[in-house]
Amino acid sequence: MERVSTAGAPRRQRSPSARYRQALWLLTVRDLRVRYSTSALGYFWSILDPLVMAGIYWFVFTQIFDRAVGAQPYIVFLLCALLPWMWFNGAVSDCTRAYLREAKLIRSTKIPRTIWVARLVMSKGIEFLASIPVVIFFAIATGATLHWEALLVVPAILLQSILTMGVGLIVAPLVVFFRDFERATKLVLRFLFYASPIIYGLPDLKRAGLEFWGSFNPLAGIFSLYRSAFFPDQLDWYAVAIAAIMSAIILVVGILVFHRTERAALKEI
Repeated sequence: MERVSTAGAPRRQRSPSARYRQALWLLTVRDLRVRYSTSALGYFWSILDPLVMAGIYWFVFTQIFDRAVGAQPYIVFLLCALLPWMWFNGAVSDCTRAYLREAKLIRSTKIPRTIWVARLVMSKGIEFLASIPVVIFFAIATGATLHWEALLVVPAILLQSILTMGVGLIVAPLVVFFRDFERATKLVLRFLFYASPIIYGLPDLKRAGLEFWGSFNPLAGIFSLYRSAFFPDQLDWYAVAIAAIMSAIILVVGILVFHRTERAALKEI
């Protein structure tokens, strides 16, 4: 029986989207390996910072100040928003150096430049997913009840990915032209930490008469989705709707800003 030779047959080319996903995954894995290759504790460093912060705020608001804020158990309440915040804060902070850190590689490759922002969002997102067992541990230790709203973690992750990607696409190229924008971004993030319902909840803003303005922070609706897994009363669908609309708008603006400044940014780096 005669064999059909396939040596000269053309290889099946991958679609641009498939090549983009493969490159994104490879860059993300490389980013994580470089980050932890010289660290003895590795993974534990990604959860140590939020654990220390959560411990400080837990001590201040439960042991020093006799003031009702958030919900009980407070440590679980804190971590449900603090861990997503670390994802957002870390990704946006790293995006301020996305172009400058990989300047030579960005100029020498032809892959879409948005991938240099996407890989930071994805690597920080993976770190966030890896820290979820910490919440589970404290939930079990403190007797927190898990509700069906835990399924809402999936749309919360999706919304946060869209929001973070949009902000990153705005920040990354602008820092190339305005180097002071990096410091300005860090100041805004510091302000946003206290302006977001992390150490408190949306119901606390309602009691203070600030719920209307607080809900226009897209992180407020996203955090309420995360917290609803253990605290269903924290879920605010109005804030979630605002978060979905604003996240979409910010992503569109980010794409427009990125593409309009791409060529000029490449000349500057």
